[in-house]
Amino acid sequence: MLYPLKFQPVFVERVWGGRELARFGKTLPSDKLIGESWEICDRPDVQTVVANGPLRGQTLRDLIRSSGYETIVGRVQPAMSHDGTTDRFPLLLKLLDARQRLSLQVHPPAHVAPQLGGEPKTEMWYILDAAPDAHLIAGFRRGVTRTDFETALASQTIESLIHRFPVRAGDAIFIPSGRIHAIDAGLVIVEVQQNSDTTYRVYDWGRPRPLHIAESLASINFNDYEPSVQPLPIECEHFRVELLNLHTPHDGLCDGSSFHILIPVDGTLHIETTGNPTETASTAEFVLLPAALGRYRLLPGCALLKVTAPAATFRP
Repeated sequence: MLYPLKFQPVFVERVWGGRELARFGKTLPSDKLIGESWEICDRPDVQTVVANGPLRGQTLRDLIRSSGYETIVGRVQPAMSHDGTTDRFPLLLKLLDARQRLSLQVHPPAHVAPQLGGEPKTEMWYILDAAPDAHLIAGFRRGVTRTDFETALASQTIESLIHRFPVRAGDAIFIPSGRIHAIDAGLVIVEVQQNSDTTYRVYDWGRPRPLHIAESLASINFNDYEPSVQPLPIECEHFRVELLNLHTPHDGLCDGSSFHILIPVDGTLHIETTGNPTETASTAEFVLLPAALGRYRLLPGCALLKVTAPAATFRP
């Protein structure tokens, strides 16, 4: 029983969030500032639930356990989990709505995370919507040293040291673990990341929230200077994200090696699969095609992100 799977998002209130996700068809809880919509998630404490078809009501964890890991995920190395689960879905996919600037933060690299009690996290961002003066922060200005940063951190004068640059809808950037970063106000972002929830705040622009100075300094890459937006595809050892502009029908194949996740970013997506009704997805809806689904066809008239696992993650 395989078909394109849509999930009920899990909304997360954040101090920097807003109500913009309602513009993308999300039914937000009233009177809350929603910063994150967890769209496809298999975490010990958070599960997204199937919202369509015969499998409606099952969590992603239920699907993997009942159908088999390779049927849903493919021959892909699973995410490791602190709770000992060895077949977690390897990625976590979100929408972010930043109405205020996020904290200056970092995610720990794999060689550091276990010592800090966290999980490694590499991610990428695709700008779905941007205010006219929207910016991102990533990396340091060229020439900044660790000593410079620690001195500025102590005196609360770090803004001249970090790399801030303008972005617009359609831009994308890779955020490897160890890269200091922040999202400025006025952005809606598609985030594709390792299945991890470890973030260390090193600076929070005066907001009274806990910081993780020691963990951040142990995680930051101090040789990371002035990264920029980059064209898709973006590929690393954890995921591959490409942009498809469908001017003609596109034939795809889930051959058992990897799941395919499809995210329309402009227009309505129509997915045809053998033996199933045509599935549709609007802008900012996330659709998971199980690894063993087989052939599918995408009809023209849409631009979308396609997320897969790279060959480097395949198990023998």
